[in-house]
Amino acid sequence: MRFSISRFDPDRDETPWLQHYDIDLQDSDRMLLDVLLRIKEQDQSLSMRKSCREGVCGSDAMNINGRNGLACITRVRDLKGPVVLRPLPGFPIVRDLIVDMTQFFKQYHSIRPYLINDDPPPERERLQSPAERDKLNGAYECILCACCSSQCPSFWWNPDKFVGPAGLIQAYRFIFDSRDQATEERLDDLNDAYRLFRCRTIMNCSEVCPKGLEPSHAIERVRLKMIKKEGDSGALPVHPPRPVA
Repeated sequence: MRFSISRFDPDRDETPWLQHYDIDLQDSDRMLLDVLLRIKEQDQSLSMRKSCREGVCGSDAMNINGRNGLACITRVRDLKGPVVLRPLPGFPIVRDLIVDMTQFFKQYHSIRPYLINDDPPPERERLQSPAERDKLNGAYECILCACCSSQCPSFWWNPDKFVGPAGLIQAYRFIFDSRDQATEERLDDLNDAYRLFRCRTIMNCSEVCPKGLEPSHAIERVRLKMIKKEGDSGALPVHPPRPVA
């Protein structure tokens, strides 16, 4: 089976190029990462990220035959050859399959991904009802692999302004957390022509999420909550400017 892997050494190459490896699959090759590790044994110059091998850390995210995914949970025999592997699109390439995710994590940290509550801490924990806890399902499971943001054209165009689906699903997680006391501030922070409303509901994010999450659904819930908040106050949310014909 042929694997064509994007190679790029900033000290030597002007642009990325594809290197071809012809590999005979073995019984032990269950996932794509298994094959990549065998290729790396043959060519130690190949650079990539990996860690848990269980689809939890998100470090081995890459573009697999044009679709973002995790190498460690992609069944290699489900792929149609030749298999073309590239780094996540939309990010600066550090080397081979490794990208610079500085801007991605900058947007993630901008939404303040932690509980804000100024009440004195309880002796044991801040309680929630089962219904309140259920609202967080489908958001807290995000592993920050960046598959969604890197497949989002709005994030490609405005990575310094648009929070991106990964950051916005985390914003949803805290906006709808009954224990958080900064809901108003969080909504005001996102009420911008770019930070939230640059999302065009293309749905690429939901299509490629390896955990089966729906960032587009979370974004829409945040939009509706913002519209309700602004409607109660008599103001209107800031929408992106319409393109001029």
